[in-house]
Order: sequence, then structure tokens, then C-alpha cells
Amino acid sequence: MEWISEYWQALTWSKVLLGVGVFLLSLGFSFLAIAIVMVKIPANYFSPNYEQSFMPDKPWYIRWSAVIIKNIFGVFLIILGILLSLPGVPGQGILTILLGLIMIDIPGKRPLEARIIKRPNVLAAINKLRKKYNKPPLIME
Repeated sequence: MEWISEYWQALTWSKVLLGVGVFLLSLGFSFLAIAIVMVKIPANYFSPNYEQSFMPDKPWYIRWSAVIIKNIFGVFLIILGILLSLPGVPGQGILTILLGLIMIDIPGKRPLEARIIKRPNVLAAINKLRKKYNKPPLIME
């Protein structure tokens, strides 16, 4: 309990503003990344018969480097989404987790993505965003 008192006394306005700034920056980045990906993915992305090939026309060393970077970024987004899902932390936690799942390459991720995307509020929000940018709604089978 004493460490809380010491921490509180050491807290300055500059530290508070830095924390708020980092939070707002990460929240804005999360919203922007979610919006871009949800608008850019094909409408049939969550369909069971969708087949994807990441950068098929690039040399193997560029493709594998991009896959590794994409997977690291996906894991980061999943961790960020879990943090944003905690009570008292504002943000789009579920959509950030979904974005991270879309980015990583692991077997069996499709059913988990489908469970998240089929939530009525999530699907409605994504389709509303897609409609705003003249994209067809997501096809869920």
C-alpha cells in the first residue's frame, strides 16, 4: 500500500499528459487500422471457401519477410485488443483482436474469426463502415 502513496506523490502533470497522449495515439491508431482493414478485405473473406495467397507474385524472401512482420504485428494487435477489452479501458477491443487474428497465420483461426464477426453489434458496425465506402456487406456462411 505504501508504493501507491509513493507513486501518487511522484506523479506530475507531465507524466499524466504523456500517458493520456500515448493512450489517445494508440486508440487512434487502433481505429484507423481497423477501419482500413475492414474496408479493404473482400466481402467473402469470412466465407469457408475463401482462399487467400499473401503476395503471390513476389520473390520468396520478400514474401516470407512480409509474412513474419505481418504475424508479429498481428500478435501485437491481439495483445492490444485484450488490453482494450479490459473493464475501464475504452477502445475497440473485440475489433482489434479480430484485426490481429486476420493478420496472423495459424491453423484453425477461421472459426474464431467467424465467432467474433458474427456478433450482431460487430457485424453491423463493420457493414455500416463498408457501406460508407461503397463496399458490399460481408458475406457470412
